[in-house]
Amino acid sequence: MRRGHHQDGGGPHPPRLRAPAHRVSRRAIAHWAIEYLLVWGLAFGLALGVAAWLDDSVWSGMPGWLDGRVGWLPYAVGAAGALMVTVAPVWRYRVHRWEVSADVVYTCTGWFSREWLLVPVSRIQTVDTEQGLLERMLGLATIEVNTASHTGSSELSGLPVDVATRLASELARRAHDLRDDAT
Repeated sequence: MRRGHHQDGGGPHPPRLRAPAHRVSRRAIAHWAIEYLLVWGLAFGLALGVAAWLDDSVWSGMPGWLDGRVGWLPYAVGAAGALMVTVAPVWRYRVHRWEVSADVVYTCTGWFSREWLLVPVSRIQTVDTEQGLLERMLGLATIEVNTASHTGSSELSGLPVDVATRLASELARRAHDLRDDAT
């Protein structure tokens, strides 16, 4: 088989995007794990409450196949939550990457589905830096790169604060310089 051609004799393979050069901070794993733990902890508490309420109630609207099995609900939610807390943050860390070149902000995010986003620096309108409570505790920050198009905007989360601050300042300056050159 010739190099660059499909096995079925079709045209060349479509070009593949390379991964952006930089990973987010390893502390992002802890940030995402804590967020998932809070959400799944709440879901587990609700599942316990629902199971206790349905088990103790005289409510007769429950389907027969579910009767006697409601007690398993907290276990199922707990197992799903434990899986999410332990696997998803590491998986996300392996995927989330970023890079800024002279003319583009390039990000790759996701875990089940992946999104590669290239935002031209010349299209940037605002650059915002955010820190939630967990991010402050872990020394992380998020940068939002906004364009006139919602789909052209990008978010870089899990960056160390000093990197985020420097990068936001640099992007805002470069976007301003490019707009001044265009006028």
